[in-house]
Amino acid sequence: MRVGLSIPPVGFATHGEAVEYVHSAAEAGLDHLVTADHVAFHGGRGRDGLMTVSWLAGLHPTIGVYVGVYLLALRHPVAVARQVSTLAEQAPGRLTFGVGVGGEDRHEMEVVGVDPATRGRRTNEALDVLRPLLAGETVDHHGEFYEAPDVSVLPAPSPPVPITVGGRSNAAVERAGRRGDGWLASWCSPGRFAEGVSLAEATADEVGRSGVSWRHGYQVWVGLGDNPADGTALLAPAMEKFYGAPWSAFERYSPVGTPAEIADWLRPFVDAGAVDFNLAPIAATDAERVAGAAEIRRLLIA
Repeated sequence: MRVGLSIPPVGFATHGEAVEYVHSAAEAGLDHLVTADHVAFHGGRGRDGLMTVSWLAGLHPTIGVYVGVYLLALRHPVAVARQVSTLAEQAPGRLTFGVGVGGEDRHEMEVVGVDPATRGRRTNEALDVLRPLLAGETVDHHGEFYEAPDVSVLPAPSPPVPITVGGRSNAAVERAGRRGDGWLASWCSPGRFAEGVSLAEATADEVGRSGVSWRHGYQVWVGLGDNPADGTALLAPAMEKFYGAPWSAFERYSPVGTPAEIADWLRPFVDAGAVDFNLAPIAATDAERVAGAAEIRRLLIA
């Protein structure tokens, strides 16, 4: 099992602050650092996911990095393959690449010329180009959305970069089974998670994929405090500001309280097949974010 920690939603005030956060996470035993990916989210906010994990990987010699999730439909898959190959060459074995279709802000897609209604088909086609390129194959692709004539991207990452697929719909789960190395879930119950894991693996069997080293995971915001009320007081305004929606929209799937209370909330996902957790902890200080996430990890693995 791996447990990772997101970078703070507001980022870092200084480079030194970022270095301290990354090294503290590694020293606390956390397995990876997590970042999302946006081009122009809700009025222009966001960070490029691959640029961010490349920067984070350069701040520490061993800690893993996880893009959760990259809006692949907004980019050309050959260019993305080169970015992933470059990072994997400089930080071998440290990247997990999560992809998703997005959709929370349809305008974010429109500003780069992508019809939001096509984002699922685009993502499927992009993965069909990206995966063989990252395996070192030569691709000759002429599709609905992308041209990739007679192209290779070398060196192929060694070890291979796991590609997980985020999303809540059955289409996303089936995409993970057909084209991914795991389903990265969020905003769901343990029961739904177990159903998704089964569907992803059954879909892989149906299309003849075998020997997949599955990395199913769960990505979740958590509010750390001495009790659930304190955790809610920190988490609710942070999520409302980030998503522009009321806390009631997130409360059901956003655990709050002490690390022990949050670990208890997450444990059923372990039983349902989760091997990765991407935590987005909100706490009074960055030090408390790191310490709380590390304690959750200890309790889940114990």
